[in-house]
Amino acid sequence: MKPLGQRLIEAGLIDETKLQTAMREQQRTKEHLGSILIRLGFVNEEAVAAALASQARVKFIDLGQYPPQPEATQLVQENFARKHRVVPISFVGNVLVVAMADPLDVLTLDHLRRMAKCPVEVAGATESEVGKALDRAYGAGGGWNEVVEQSLVHVEGRKGGDPVAESEMAQEPPIIRLIDSLIVRAVQEGATDIHIEPEEKLVRNRFRVDGILRHGPPLPKELQGAITARIKVMANMDIAENRLPQDGRISFNYGAREVDLRVSTFPTTQGENVVLRILDRSKLVLGLEQLGFAPDQLTILKRQLMAPNGIILVSGPTGSGKTTTLYSALTYLNSEERNIMTVEDPVEYEIPGIRQSQVNVKAGLTFAGAIRSILRQDPDIIMVGEMRDQETVDIAVRSALTGHLVFSTLHTNDSAGAIPRLVDMGAAPFLVSSALILVAAQRLVRVICTNCKEDAAPDPVLIRRLGLQAKEGDLKVFQGKGCDKCGRTGYRGRLGIFELLTVTPEIVPLILDRADAGAIRRAARAQGMRTMVEDGIRKAIRGITTLEEVAREATD
Repeated sequence: MKPLGQRLIEAGLIDETKLQTAMREQQRTKEHLGSILIRLGFVNEEAVAAALASQARVKFIDLGQYPPQPEATQLVQENFARKHRVVPISFVGNVLVVAMADPLDVLTLDHLRRMAKCPVEVAGATESEVGKALDRAYGAGGGWNEVVEQSLVHVEGRKGGDPVAESEMAQEPPIIRLIDSLIVRAVQEGATDIHIEPEEKLVRNRFRVDGILRHGPPLPKELQGAITARIKVMANMDIAENRLPQDGRISFNYGAREVDLRVSTFPTTQGENVVLRILDRSKLVLGLEQLGFAPDQLTILKRQLMAPNGIILVSGPTGSGKTTTLYSALTYLNSEERNIMTVEDPVEYEIPGIRQSQVNVKAGLTFAGAIRSILRQDPDIIMVGEMRDQETVDIAVRSALTGHLVFSTLHTNDSAGAIPRLVDMGAAPFLVSSALILVAAQRLVRVICTNCKEDAAPDPVLIRRLGLQAKEGDLKVFQGKGCDKCGRTGYRGRLGIFELLTVTPEIVPLILDRADAGAIRRAARAQGMRTMVEDGIRKAIRGITTLEEVAREATD
């Protein structure tokens, strides 16, 4: 049986270089090769689905021509079908016919045969068509309501607040299905966080999608204890402890993907507030070309990445994508000839070939202490999660001056502000001017949904706020009208807007004179630096994002 990659090469859809690129990404994310090839833009979804079907020696079908039959859907539980991306199509002659995006997933097929208690025949289909067919089979919202109702019946009469009772409920099928359905729904909507917020008469549930919180399915107050208990069990937390914050981690299988969830609980007057951070490796973009850098910015960045030593900083607020940019830079540099080591808080994603460690303050492992030890490990490149204190800054600077390339982050509003911040933290100006080579500041803006993109009239207030000189009628911009694919928001996905400040001979005297951020910014702009606002405006004019997004993220 020929591998998927070989089939696509023989079909002329990819070449060997693209296949090797995808296989390196597969080592990092553990995704299916087909998903990676689609995400990298090398092939379309139909080509991969057809090749997988051919590899599995099954038919490739258009699910739009095969409406799911009720007698088939009754044999497959909705939660299982959605989680494992299986569409029951028909049940004829004691044979259940299903469609899958990955017909080679034999474990799911074995489980399905045991569940349905009959032979199963499988066909191949695209991932997007599978999603649509599942909604046709089970309904877009009705299935969720049914899961909630079953859970309510299950907890009826149970004593709320009893740790033993809640522990028992957390292990029983209705509550398990409820939490699994909630996580699956969040992953399907592209959420990065799930917020479970207890209130007086209900439990509010919200998803953070593209950086904005939106309402998820509501949850009855009666289920609060069981929901919290189930999540704690999954995250290996103490169910009986509800007076102190707790942290945990969950590994959740969604179809063929493994999704990591970081769990945090916090006691409030109405019960424990729970937040689940979704870390989906398949969604982490680790190619510098895919982050949103303009071609000229990418040229500058790649040139500085090849420096033998020095400090490269990425600045911006929490949630601005700094870690993704750093990981992308490390992946770009990752090779057998380089020893790359990191100290992070926490390690969000593991990258093959890079030695990563996590700070543990309670055990005495701080950023500064970790760097000292790493320097004895013969590193070429060091990544420090964050410049938090003078000791960390001093060691990082000295590491850069002794032949190491150092990456780190700093919380400043723009690139110029990072330099005075380092000096204020106690670093000597002459050391900063010698060690620092590049500061990249960034924000994330939402991308206009391509499915409902349309022309828009620019807001005169925004034009003035962003400092644009063009008249309203001369400026062509776009917006998303709102559709089912983007959740009626007009946006789908996010991209970075950047400014890159290179420490040139003209900048060095300003650092030595302890110049403020304004003076450094003016000097950098005089040498051609484009600000984040200007970068965002360019993307808005190109129809990638909107002026509203640029103003929201990149202006004070």
